[in-house]
Amino acid sequence: MDPRQEAALLERIAPVGKVNTGQAAAAPAAAAAAAPADPAATYKTVCAACHGGGLPTAPKVGDAGQWKARIAKGKDALYTSALNGTPGGMPPRGGSSLDDATIKAVVDYMVAQSQ
Repeated sequence: MDPRQEAALLERIAPVGKVNTGQAAAAPAAAAAAAPADPAATYKTVCAACHGGGLPTAPKVGDAGQWKARIAKGKDALYTSALNGTPGGMPPRGGSSLDDATIKAVVDYMVAQSQ
């Protein structure tokens, strides 16, 4: 992995919050934005950084050759990989806090684009 790809990956999986060690009370956390209901929009905002060709270990959406063996394992296997991550590759939920239904909808979208 080249240094740019590694830097992009480390930035993507960096912790979201930081510990406040000062004397002043921490400001209330902003409400988390709701995930886009549209799987294509969610893919673009959460998944495309890696699956759009940004990482060599992530199968590129639209490349049937890269997806063929994964699709052959079945959707349950793809859902499990997306939800739990893969060894040495994808972090659980792609590093996001999306709910299971949204993750599965995005997986379905990615598969449909890659057959």
